[in-house]
Amino acid sequence: MKHLLDNPAWNALHSGNSQFAVGTGNVKYFQPDVSPFAALNENTVENLQALYDMAPPRAFFGVISPVEITIPESWRLIERMDCLQMVCETPARQVDKKQEFVPLTEEHVPAMLALTKLTNPGPFAQRTIEYGHYRGIFEGGELVAMAGQRLNPKPYAEVSAVCTHPNHVGKGYAARLIMYQVERIKAAGEIPFLHVLSKNERAINLYHSLGFETRTGIFFYVIKKG
Repeated sequence: MKHLLDNPAWNALHSGNSQFAVGTGNVKYFQPDVSPFAALNENTVENLQALYDMAPPRAFFGVISPVEITIPESWRLIERMDCLQMVCETPARQVDKKQEFVPLTEEHVPAMLALTKLTNPGPFAQRTIEYGHYRGIFEGGELVAMAGQRLNPKPYAEVSAVCTHPNHVGKGYAARLIMYQVERIKAAGEIPFLHVLSKNERAINLYHSLGFETRTGIFFYVIKKG
């Protein structure tokens, strides 16, 4: 039996993120200004071609797969990212109660876009905040670190957009924000998970120290139409 997290985008659009779904049948994708992920029932050549046929001109998507796949020649393959998928069943730390975690709202979107552009934690668009639960840390009125939630293939919830301004790295902000998200997700009766580049040893070591364990390797394909 396939694990829900083998196809997290598809299962998210059929549970916790169903409000963002575009498409029908075996091929869906997120509303583009929320997220670039495609969600296919199975990552077959036929479904990838069906995605191409329904997608608007110059659209690009992220396709997630637990195994290597062949991208049809109709698509332009921009990048393949080899990642680890990690799950936190038992947190190894508690939330820092002294740290102020500011709820981020639409008024903070410009600052969030600037921070993600600077740090590149993964795709972040104008409406990505609608995934919910974003929290930030401010210094001198500037957003210097943040984290939130992305894919929600219930009962799993993805910790995402973890980023810290380069001038504030080393202060433990990422760990504190992650543990806030982990505690919030666990309190909601769900299970935290995340994705990380397999070559990012520093981040992997941090996640291990917080209680995340590697579930599997997983591949992200960035593809563009036209």
